Amino acid sequence: MSENMQYLQSVSQLHGMFGFDKPTHPLISVVDVAEWEIPEAYLNLKMVSNLYSIGMKDKNCGLQYGRNSYDFDEGVLFFSAPSQVHSITKPQKRNEVQGWTLFFHPDLIRHTALGKTIDKYKFFSYDVHEALHLSEAEQKTITDCVNLIKNEISERIDNHSQTVISTSLELLLNLSMRYYERQFNTRAAQNTDFVSQFQFLLKDYYESGKFSEKGSPSIEYFSEKIHLSANYLSDLLKKETGQNAKEQIQQFIIDKAKTLLLSESDSVSGIAYTLGFNYPHYFSRLFKNKTGMTPQEYRQLN
Repeated sequence: MSENMQYLQSVSQLHGMFGFDKPTHPLISVVDVAEWEIPEAYLNLKMVSNLYSIGMKDKNCGLQYGRNSYDFDEGVLFFSAPSQVHSITKPQKRNEVQGWTLFFHPDLIRHTALGKTIDKYKFFSYDVHEALHLSEAEQKTITDCVNLIKNEISERIDNHSQTVISTSLELLLNLSMRYYERQFNTRAAQNTDFVSQFQFLLKDYYESGKFSEKGSPSIEYFSEKIHLSANYLSDLLKKETGQNAKEQIQQFIIDKAKTLLLSESDSVSGIAYTLGFNYPHYFSRLFKNKTGMTPQEYRQLN
């Protein structure tokens, strides 16, 4: 293990590392950020956590997430999922930053309805600079959900606690999804620019022959060039165009395939290779799935 790498496996380990009291629940905790002290000895420490986290903070706290710094001057909400890497880039004194962070272990929700749907909340994989900016009213609503959870885990655990905690978490996440959609709406002009960049890059990828050389482009190819996380870009495209990134790429392939089938003398196999398919039957399967007919049927019909 690297000297500067810390692996956090549990809520109890997190509390012990930062000097918090023993958690009242083994799988979930709400930490008051004002009480969080980060000594200089922790600078440049990288942490890989086995926990989900949801945090609301009111100013720059020196947290780096992946390649990006988390730097803001107003209250925002940010999320992270297990196995993501975090770095501490500046010390923090008590009461220097206000807010809260909620941590929970995957085992908390594993046998609940939320455990079956947690992957749909793709903002757990957004980059920090794509954090959710909230109005005062939205901040209060989210914080009320967290306070409900905090009160529940502070009381004596009973047969209803698991349900109350998991449904409160689910409400918090559904509200966050709603607020992210509002954020997409209020940034319509910026989003349109990102859509244009994506479409330009996709067209350029095809015209430069990269489909046949390297295969179909990945979502990560575009996200790195546009400087958005793959999930954020895909969600943004879905909001603006009705198709996520994967669907847009597939639709582009089908449109090009239709043109090539009608204007070229190449075999179906040759067209498949041109569009990045090593195995023509994968191309034929995708084409039929999207159009209802095989490439050869489409060519003969038209």
